[in-house]
Amino acid sequence: MPGLPVIVFDVNETLLDLESLTPTFERILGDRLALRRWFAELILYSEALTLAGIYVPFTDIGGAVLNMVATTAGISISAADRAELTEKFASMPAHPEVLDALAKLKRAGFRLCTLTNNTAEISGRQLKQAGLLDAFERRFSVDDVRRHKPAPEVYASVARALQTKPAEMCLVACHTWDTLGAVAAGWEAALVLRPGNALLDVGPQPQMTGMDLADVADKLIARTPTRIAWCERNRPAVAAEPGWSPPTRCRSPA
Repeated sequence: MPGLPVIVFDVNETLLDLESLTPTFERILGDRLALRRWFAELILYSEALTLAGIYVPFTDIGGAVLNMVATTAGISISAADRAELTEKFASMPAHPEVLDALAKLKRAGFRLCTLTNNTAEISGRQLKQAGLLDAFERRFSVDDVRRHKPAPEVYASVARALQTKPAEMCLVACHTWDTLGAVAAGWEAALVLRPGNALLDVGPQPQMTGMDLADVADKLIARTPTRIAWCERNRPAVAAEPGWSPPTRCRSPA
């Protein structure tokens, strides 16, 4: 019987509510769509720098793109405004369904990790602030390979670190550029259709979509009922064993 895939989550917008930054961006730049323009260009230039063989940490690119957006709008950003945006980016709340969805997946025996363009330090602050830090077995950053998603080296490094075949990995993200990269690297992927995100009808496609993380979690669990049933039946027996961990034990029964 094949094991459950290791579930790897994108962080910004997939788990955390990026839209919580909208009021601050609107106040500083005078445009309610400024957040979306900034984030789109942040991704664009992180990918452009990666293609050019140059690595710059994600937060540094974010600051430079903010300057660029402000300059084109004829706006000067104060040090106080910059500090406020930095703090709010590091303390975005989780989407309301996220905590319960993660708990449901863990109960079903899935191993949960994160993979983000942010540095490990920023990602740790974000997840701790959102109350999600303890939900994950491991946290990965592109800082480890110095290339931003969706570079194939990023996904390959995570699979190697977990000693898991690419086909046994599943990325959950709300950005098509991320699921595209994961599927191209041999992973499965699930696209969370957060507002403003949709499928792209060219290139590698995710194996499933869902309107939010709860929907995706239900679909991941529903497609593996036999495996999860085995885990539940054997949980009392294996739980008594020294060093028992539900995700690990439920991956490969004898």
